[in-house]
Amino acid sequence: MVHADVVHDFQTCSNSYRIEPGSDTAYEWYCVSQMYADAAMAASGDSNYLQSMDKTYAWINHLWDIRNPGGGYFASADIKGCDAGGGKYVDDNSLAGNVYLDCYAVSSGAAKTNYLYSAMAAANWLMSSGEWDNTFGGGFWWDMNRKNKPTQSNGLAMQLFLRLYQITGRVCYRDWAISIKNWLEARMFNSVDGLYVWQITTNGTPEGLKSPVEFTYDNAIMIEADLLYCQVMSANDYEAKAQNLARSLNAKLWNNSFGCYYFNTSDGRVNPCWCGWASQSLIKLFQADGNTSWLKYAQRNIDYMNHYLRNTKVHAYFQFCDMNGSNVTTNRVEEVDQAWMQRVQALLSKYR
Repeated sequence: MVHADVVHDFQTCSNSYRIEPGSDTAYEWYCVSQMYADAAMAASGDSNYLQSMDKTYAWINHLWDIRNPGGGYFASADIKGCDAGGGKYVDDNSLAGNVYLDCYAVSSGAAKTNYLYSAMAAANWLMSSGEWDNTFGGGFWWDMNRKNKPTQSNGLAMQLFLRLYQITGRVCYRDWAISIKNWLEARMFNSVDGLYVWQITTNGTPEGLKSPVEFTYDNAIMIEADLLYCQVMSANDYEAKAQNLARSLNAKLWNNSFGCYYFNTSDGRVNPCWCGWASQSLIKLFQADGNTSWLKYAQRNIDYMNHYLRNTKVHAYFQFCDMNGSNVTTNRVEEVDQAWMQRVQALLSKYR
């Protein structure tokens, strides 16, 4: 039902996705998030989703910077793929690479090869872009304005390099993954809360050091990164790191009365994408260690979204509400939230 609404209100004749109904703009990471959802549906046994996944992949090529030898995806374009711009972001490009590897896993023939090459191209842009430098001892900047280095951008890049090393065996990918991991652990991990902080800014200190801001999705991304590091590098202690990070996430950002994760430690709202990301990471944690309690958290989190944030008339998800279900942003429905709710429910459907 979620996908039916996506097709009706967001998908365009060009096979892009509007950021919201009626918009003439498409965001790169919204579109690749929908590909991520379609890949999950295909992996669950519905090959019909491969067609829309492949068509959106073709549209995404309009956002690739063909004038730059290093390439890289621009952040946005109009729904036809014209006027690509809005800068280039490390998280957008890293997410695209990870999504392509999920698409690679469910594809065959030339499509499979193309997805791998595109993931490698995204990684090559990361390596050649200059967005990693020695400021703050390393780490990727969020974008080319170079004002902050976030956990999520670096965590997604770490995942991409690990996955490419696993597939290709190329040592350069391994070395980049290790460098990112070491930097994140040294500069972004708050040992008091057992969580990763949001970002380090141009004043040289992690933002909110005395009262750190910690996001659910940042730490969900790092749970997945630790699990990949365990698997790819045969570093068994990283499964325990992922488990401890999940426990800290539950201690700091989980509301047990309502059964959902907060947006972050300074914002008590709930969002389908940012908070729903935790369900994906916990499903992957269950796949690693077999502990069914992670699935219970994942399902309760999804159940909350379906109860409080879903428009039952059109089956779309609103953007935000307060934890008690009040103050729903009924005037804002964004495509990325639909994509993520489609994806996490497809992932959970294997076990529920």
